Amino acid sequence: MVIRITGLYVSFGTHKVLENLDLEVYRGEILGFVGASGSGKSVLMRSVLGLNHKTGGTIEILGVDYINADSEIRQVIDQELGVLFQHGALFSSLTVLENIQVPMREYLSLDQRLMDELAILKLDLVGLSREAAGKFPSELSGGMIKRAGLARALSLDPQILFLDEPTSGLDPVGAAEFDDLIAKLRDTLGLTVFMVTHDLDSLFSVCDRIAVLGNKKVLVEGPIDTMLEFDDAWVHSYFRGKRARAIVANPAHLQGAQL
Repeated sequence: MVIRITGLYVSFGTHKVLENLDLEVYRGEILGFVGASGSGKSVLMRSVLGLNHKTGGTIEILGVDYINADSEIRQVIDQELGVLFQHGALFSSLTVLENIQVPMREYLSLDQRLMDELAILKLDLVGLSREAAGKFPSELSGGMIKRAGLARALSLDPQILFLDEPTSGLDPVGAAEFDDLIAKLRDTLGLTVFMVTHDLDSLFSVCDRIAVLGNKKVLVEGPIDTMLEFDDAWVHSYFRGKRARAIVANPAHLQGAQL
């Protein structure tokens, strides 16, 4: 187990977003995290990363109480976490190569030549042409921005990869290719992937487990067949609704689910 969240509370003023939430993330899995718009999916991810302040509960990452750890220990843990935010979050004034090198400059002491070589390797890893290295974000397509952001997330060879809506804004072909890339990277690098998504294709095709957020906590977690059988109106409409029917009708997606 690489992440354990116990009794998590997160509030903004008097507005409670998460309440007594429990969740475990297992080593080597791709966990898809889903919920209705505004339910707190991204809030949870940002809370795990320490970007949002929790009002109660514990968050353990790699066996460490991350939020309450001292700065030296947190810095060690930080180097094991890679993050791809929803829109790439690339620095517009930096080239792709320079964006990938930002974590290296923050945490490591490397000469420029070695950083250049490592950044190029990350480009290769995510399937971006080396010609993209000198381009600025404004010169990239949406899919290229996602891959550049992913390359930066992998800059320090993390153990855990956080993805916030990684396929949003991509066409179906591009989204499928990105899902395949994530699965390949997980298998090749031994990553654990925490993926916030609303993409049904991703949930059916690439996730080992799914956790559904509702009523400020995790309603249900498990493989896709658990989602299909769970007795909840929102979960039922999401996984068996009109948009899901074509996927559910294809047995190859169901990973053994009984319909």
